[in-house]
Amino acid sequence: MRVFEVIDKTGREIYLPPKQWKHILMRHPYMLQYIEEIRETLKNPDRIEYSDSDKAYYYKRYKYLKLPNRFVLVIVKYKNGEGFVITSYLEERIK
Repeated sequence: MRVFEVIDKTGREIYLPPKQWKHILMRHPYMLQYIEEIRETLKNPDRIEYSDSDKAYYYKRYKYLKLPNRFVLVIVKYKNGEGFVITSYLEERIK
């Protein structure tokens, strides 16, 4: 079961597991209204940052979001060739 699946800007499949969606909503309940922005951030990010581990940070700026948090950040973990969302929240800037 998956909340959604998308193909990211680099052609990789990424999905949001129900367990992680629950985690996002528990820690960042305001993200409920931004599920489409999470999908769009993965499909068409302004920037992708890769960590030394197996994580990628997808950022996208949305002008209609209220200052100071205008970026949606989606953190994806890659395991056995699969990408899945581990969390998402609003961010002030690309770090």
